[in-house]
Amino acid sequence: MSDVVVEVTGLKKSFGPLEVLKGIDLSVNRGDVVCIIGPSGSGKSTLLRCVNLLEEPTGGKIVVHGTELTDPDVDIDAARTKIGMVFQSFNLFSHLSVLNNLTVAQRKVLKRDAKQAQEVALRNLERVGLSDKVNAMPNQLSGGQQQRVAIARALSMDPDVMLFDEPTSALDPELVGDVLGVMRQLADEGMTMLVVTHEMQFAREVADRVLFMDGGYVVEEGPAEQVIGAPQHERTQSFLARVLDPTHQGPSGS
Repeated sequence: MSDVVVEVTGLKKSFGPLEVLKGIDLSVNRGDVVCIIGPSGSGKSTLLRCVNLLEEPTGGKIVVHGTELTDPDVDIDAARTKIGMVFQSFNLFSHLSVLNNLTVAQRKVLKRDAKQAQEVALRNLERVGLSDKVNAMPNQLSGGQQQRVAIARALSMDPDVMLFDEPTSALDPELVGDVLGVMRQLADEGMTMLVVTHEMQFAREVADRVLFMDGGYVVEEGPAEQVIGAPQHERTQSFLARVLDPTHQGPSGS
């Protein structure tokens, strides 16, 4: 089995006349944590959404765990079961308890029986530190707790790779740490992760590799210490100078 979990080649995406991705190449190995940074509108979230075909690429090729998602004949629903996705907004089913939020897709998509689905759900709620919220409704939880439930729900599908699209950007500053803590733990456990984030300290400490995107291109790529600590490209330097300058720093570091 190849160690490459995600392979993106020549990825392009246009919305009408606007070309948002202009030929992205990206390879993610098993156990890698790759953080994608860059200004708003640079194509970061679009790249992530293309990886599981929430957005249909205009050109290029995407292979996840040996399956070409850009093949017109691909069973996209089957392929997506191997890709966990955590969004800025928590996207929980408001009418379902925490436990049911975690079991419904297991039962419908993976065809697990109720007992097995519940065992998996409880195990993942424990991983994110929310075993005591099993019967709570989403509106009884803080934003940070809802996001941790969303992570546990994605983990309950046993994904090969987890995609995080700015998972802390909608949270109050004091709740960010709990979510990043869970993500650090997943990284330590060897989960393959692709993370769009404004949290530079997290990227610096946890990422194996950082991509800086601007204008639909990957401008700079390399180890976190290099890209964040000693960026080579002028555009990367100016972006980081702005987001790391304490006089500009907001709750999310941007």
